[in-house]
Amino acid sequence: MRMLLRPLCVLFLLFTIVTGWVYPAVCTGVGRLLFSREVSGSMVSVDGRTVGSTLIGQSFAEPKYFWGRLSATAPMPYNGTASGGSNLGPLNPALQAAVQGRIDALRAAEPGNQAPVPVDLVTASGSGLDPHNSPAAALFQVGRVARTRQLDPARVRQLVQSHIEPPQWGLFGEPRVNVLMLNVALDRAQ
Repeated sequence: MRMLLRPLCVLFLLFTIVTGWVYPAVCTGVGRLLFSREVSGSMVSVDGRTVGSTLIGQSFAEPKYFWGRLSATAPMPYNGTASGGSNLGPLNPALQAAVQGRIDALRAAEPGNQAPVPVDLVTASGSGLDPHNSPAAALFQVGRVARTRQLDPARVRQLVQSHIEPPQWGLFGEPRVNVLMLNVALDRAQ
């Protein structure tokens, strides 16, 4: 039994050092060297002040801003420690009522807009942290944002068009608009 105990303890310590300290340190070092912005959280700064991350959605409630995808995290929206969806199915009456309420609120915020309401403006994502909207969701909001900021709608529409990101590597996902980056550009443009 003692013959087995010593090699067992040595292997335990060796693997603890290698997998617990060396491997994470090497991965972090390589990440910082090759992807320093991403490893640091992809933070966005405006005038020396950090305003958010391009990786996690944020709550924009003022009419002068583009609104992002809804968050189902609790106890507050876009809570990174409570990532997850509402787990309500499409036939759930509570979800249907919530979606209809959101559609009504969007129509009230922009009564002249008769375009179909994009689904990502009235439903939460699976993670509750999405920083992106579809181009349709951003374009749906152009009239409200332009009117509130007293800007030409064509100028705001062009700003949205310039912030549409293509699918990842041209293959994965759909075109999207990072809401934080669009709102930062909107503030700079005014």
